[in-house]
Amino acid sequence: MSDFRNTLKDNRWACWLALACLVVPMFASYFFDDMFSSLSELFKNPQTLELGWDMADYGFYSSGYSFLCIWGGLIICGALLDKFGVRLVGSIFVGLMVFGAGLVTFAISAGFAPSVSLTIAYVGCMLFGLGSEIAGVSVTRSIAKWFKGRNMALAMGLQLAIARFGTATAILIAPMIVRQKAVGEIYTLAETNRPALVGLAVLAVGAILWAVFVAMDARFDRQTGLSDKVETAEEDKFRFSDIWKVLSNPRFLMIALLCVTFYCCVIRFKKFGVSILLPLFGVDLDIATVLLAMIPFFTILFTPLFGALVDKVGKATLWMIVGSALVLGSHLIITFAPQGVPAYAYVSIALLGIGYSLVPSAMWPSVPKIIPEKNLGTAYSLIYWVQNMGMWAVPIYVGRIFKRDITEAGNHAQEVTAAIHAEYVFILLGVIAIAVAVMLFRSSRRHPELHLDSSAD
Repeated sequence: MSDFRNTLKDNRWACWLALACLVVPMFASYFFDDMFSSLSELFKNPQTLELGWDMADYGFYSSGYSFLCIWGGLIICGALLDKFGVRLVGSIFVGLMVFGAGLVTFAISAGFAPSVSLTIAYVGCMLFGLGSEIAGVSVTRSIAKWFKGRNMALAMGLQLAIARFGTATAILIAPMIVRQKAVGEIYTLAETNRPALVGLAVLAVGAILWAVFVAMDARFDRQTGLSDKVETAEEDKFRFSDIWKVLSNPRFLMIALLCVTFYCCVIRFKKFGVSILLPLFGVDLDIATVLLAMIPFFTILFTPLFGALVDKVGKATLWMIVGSALVLGSHLIITFAPQGVPAYAYVSIALLGIGYSLVPSAMWPSVPKIIPEKNLGTAYSLIYWVQNMGMWAVPIYVGRIFKRDITEAGNHAQEVTAAIHAEYVFILLGVIAIAVAVMLFRSSRRHPELHLDSSAD
């Protein structure tokens, strides 16, 4: 018994060190994914970009992150996580994440024609996206393993907060290293490529720290005689038919649908946030950038607190409803508040940031309560699979809205129309998210034995 108590998992410092190694790759992933979010205005005027992409191209590129994920990559690779373990499969996809980012960086710096650079960057974004998502599943499952029975929601909340700090950092840094120019001046490839180079360097650091975690996790398993492959009795071992078992769980389907609608309301909004906020509230680019960065900064502050709150008092499904309502309220304010009044922009972004903190803090720790441990990798992968369907479709559609509605560069009325039409998409998604959260709340009331609303105590 004393030997077991001396394992890494039973040393709090080791658990938090493992968490530190796990969050850096996710920080880097979020940074690279959002490196153009505060630069989306550039794509309204492709004639001033040596890269040559327009808003539709930017939306298409952004959708590449999810392409391989929705065509089975997440399901197959999530099953492989359960079958072959986090250390092997996770390491492969952390490497794929770095490789894909490198391909994107090459594509936007090599001087190809716009169509060629877009194609190569899209392929790179596909590889980066699949690698990032499986790395995210690996991280989430590893946290569930190391923190099971102790502050799991807090640990997951911290992971989300630090990862989103990567988004905040990208949003704030990108306009600093790609300085706004006078109207008509050309942005060179070397200038637009700077955020990608920074992101690639951070990804390399993340890969090194992932290797440190792999060594720690292997040592822990040697100490306890466990395996990251979730060894079980023969009748309980993973089979591909388990995918159907997960998908046939109604509460799992509710969480997956909530995930896709809710995250698209926030994550895909960020891709176009500057282009929406600038015309609707009359702020300049620096203020719009700060506003957009407020979203992840709110999550950095509130996600760990809400995670601790869920651990302490439970009521997870209620918090999901409240968070979804805050996000919907935010988009309603952005769309219908008086134009040209910056105060409404600050209020709406604050609501969006708080809602973005609250729902994931309650949602992700709920999955282990309804899915057997041996299927957790598959379950998280399936959730990400459903999420990525929306992540793929929404930026393509919103990018086309901007290209359709803005036919004259600098036409303020057209930019306002495009922003409002884009917001209608996010409002619809917010309404669906609230409806699903209410359904999950009612299901939890009917099935108290699942303990979805129970505290960790």
